[in-house]
Amino acid sequence: MQILIIGKTGQLGKSIQEVAANVLYSKHGFTFVGRDEIDFSNNVNISTYFECNSFDVIVNCAAYTQVDRAEEQQELANQINHLAVGQLADIAQQSNTKLIHISTDYVFDGNATNSYIELDVPNPINAYAKTKLLGEQAVQNAMSSNALIVRSSWIYSQYGNNFVDTMLRLAQGRDELKIVSDQISTPTYAADLAITILHIINSKDFIKDFTTTTYHYSNIGQCSWYEFVKAIFAICKIKLNIVPITTDEYPTPAKRPLYTVLSKSKIITTFRITIPSWQSSLKTCLKARGCGKKWIK
Repeated sequence: MQILIIGKTGQLGKSIQEVAANVLYSKHGFTFVGRDEIDFSNNVNISTYFECNSFDVIVNCAAYTQVDRAEEQQELANQINHLAVGQLADIAQQSNTKLIHISTDYVFDGNATNSYIELDVPNPINAYAKTKLLGEQAVQNAMSSNALIVRSSWIYSQYGNNFVDTMLRLAQGRDELKIVSDQISTPTYAADLAITILHIINSKDFIKDFTTTTYHYSNIGQCSWYEFVKAIFAICKIKLNIVPITTDEYPTPAKRPLYTVLSKSKIITTFRITIPSWQSSLKTCLKARGCGKKWIK
């Protein structure tokens, strides 16, 4: 199959590119594009690209992900996360192309006490999350079949700017960090998500037609940002005083949901996958790169 990955410079796009080099996926042809090739802020650019190129599968990793800035840049966030995604889904539908679209745990309001399943009703509480939900709905409206929406949470990797990168940089020259302890979810190692996406594409069920549906994917387990930072610093042997604080003590332009743990039962059962714990994947990510040395600027 000919597979297009949109978002080649992002964490997930780069991780898919690394995983795709495995011989398991040598029967496929991969094309990786970024903003230079497909600019989601420009509808004409999107149409022009697909007038000249066709694929069997599109994986959309591109998104506007600056949660706080989205409160001020709602029009741009909506264009990239909603309108462009709708246009992409229309193109996929018209060309009989399968689509995998990446979404977020933030579509939920965080008021649950148990992990969210795919059938739980979304209720986004910030502008970024609202645009991501609209993007999901645009896919569902355009494609009644052959589209998968994959929600994930707290994605990190060795690539680009992410929470792990930020914490390792902040640790330099400081004696203390205050970290929010009442927001609970699950860190997701981008390489694990990349492996799962390519496993799905390789599966027999993906080759035939299927009803459009949603899956949840993150690593196994749950933690707060505070617990996540403690684990990062423990693995990297960074000695620093980490002070737990509440969300109310750390006000941000965009409101954050307090609990967005995702249930992975559906994707595990459907595609017969094993998902690592967030702790083991964090160790894999950090230790493979010298306990964060590549992150430290």
